[in-house]
Amino acid sequence: MSSANKTGFWWDEKCFWHTGGSYAFMAPVGGLVQPLASGGLPENPETKRRLKNLLSVTGLIDELSVSSAPMASEEELRRVHPASYLEAFKGLSDDKGGELGERTPFGPGGYEIAALSAGLATEALRSVLSGRQRNAYALSRPPGHHCLPDKPMGFCLLANIAVAVEAAFAEKRAERIAVIDWDVHHGNGTEAIFYDRADVLTISLHQENCYPRDSGRVADRGQGKGVGCNINIPMLPGTGHLGYLHAFRRIVLPALERYRPDAIVVACGFDASGVDPLSRMMASSKTFAEMTRLTMEAADALCGGRLLLVHEGGYSEAHVPFCGHAVIATLSGSGIVAPDPFEVRIDFQQPNQEFTSYQIATIDRMAEAFDLHS
Repeated sequence: MSSANKTGFWWDEKCFWHTGGSYAFMAPVGGLVQPLASGGLPENPETKRRLKNLLSVTGLIDELSVSSAPMASEEELRRVHPASYLEAFKGLSDDKGGELGERTPFGPGGYEIAALSAGLATEALRSVLSGRQRNAYALSRPPGHHCLPDKPMGFCLLANIAVAVEAAFAEKRAERIAVIDWDVHHGNGTEAIFYDRADVLTISLHQENCYPRDSGRVADRGQGKGVGCNINIPMLPGTGHLGYLHAFRRIVLPALERYRPDAIVVACGFDASGVDPLSRMMASSKTFAEMTRLTMEAADALCGGRLLLVHEGGYSEAHVPFCGHAVIATLSGSGIVAPDPFEVRIDFQQPNQEFTSYQIATIDRMAEAFDLHS
């Protein structure tokens, strides 16, 4: 099978070497804060490495077009980030590492690894838009959807997806791109970068008021030319499989149909998992697989199947590999299955039908506010 008929899988071992220094979960080690045996921040390499390992063990990786990519160039990064930010980041990186913003420490060489992470997303989107690959998954690390142009946030040092989108526009490979963010935390960085523009539709499904606080409100619809091109879907804690799929069918898919993008990019976080330590949602691997399937159907109908998923959050080392495997198997049309050992537990913990109905009614009210069926 030629690479044009395959799903691309973009990764690089060096992305697993990114480090945030000596932390115990969210607290710097020192004083009364003891080091953890597992070490470091919740954003650590093991979730991604174990996903890559699972793909290799099941043989799914052999059905993919596997590639690495060069670092995003300074020219590509400057389309999103000001020179002053990049210079400060590189200066600390060349020294001994440090921290430029909230929850985003990095070690020596952190700039180069972050630029590589952005480069994976950029080259993957380039490959999809050029037709070299049917669709693609970029295992980018560090993540990017919280990063503002001049400030890192929430483990994100460079805005990976925004850098990739701007490269596509600069190279005239696309004119309109939709970004769906199903990471459990609001995609505030992507929203801020494109908030006043009509050439990018940003849609974020996230746990209400989780992170960043007071961010991701329904009323935040964009400004100027971008009015109506930003959609936030704050989900109630405890929302599970049925709620996510209802939000997709009532809001996400109609928004895509109305916008009619040239390509779709997904900020693919797995931290809405029912066993994730940083959220209180109840999604399972089948939830992520079904959202992937629905997005593929939309891409086929609207933009020739041009679809890229870029890895974002997900902090359960045990569960992320199964969620990622389910998504990539769906994306590639593979019959290889990695049974999810947590699915039964998550299904058992799902809210009762009364609470599910309340969640669905909340989503319906949002759909009416967005007026997507007019």
